[in-house]
This record gives sequence, C-alpha cells and structure tokens, in this order.
Amino acid sequence: MRRIAEFVKERRKETGLTQEEFAERVGVALTVVRKIEQGKTNLNMDKVNLVLSMFGHELAAVSVKELNTPES
Repeated sequence: MRRIAEFVKERRKETGLTQEEFAERVGVALTVVRKIEQGKTNLNMDKVNLVLSMFGHELAAVSVKELNTPES
C-alpha cells in the first residue's frame, strides 16, 4: 500500500488539488483519500480503484499462479 499511497499523493499534488477537492472530484469521502495516502490496508478496493482511475490505473486481483508464470 505504501507505493499506492505515494503514487496517489504525488499525482494529486501535481494536479494542484487539496485532499478535499480531490475527493469531491473523484466522488469519494475525504476519509478515503486520507486513508489511501496514509497507506492504510483495510480499504474497499472499489473506492481505491475510483481514486486510481483518475490517473488511468486500477488494482486487480492476481492469483499466485499468475505471479509464478513467466511471461513469454
């Protein structure tokens, strides 16, 4: 979560938005943005993806099998 926290915080600051302005623009509660930027681990994946979608990214579940399969 630390990498996601840093990513979101850096990108939000690049846009020149406060946490409150960013949360409003994304359509999530201010506490969601704060928790993401603090690196909290007990977050709703849908909310995290709403935030990440503002930057063209999303999280997806990955199985252990996918992680251990070499790319061609």
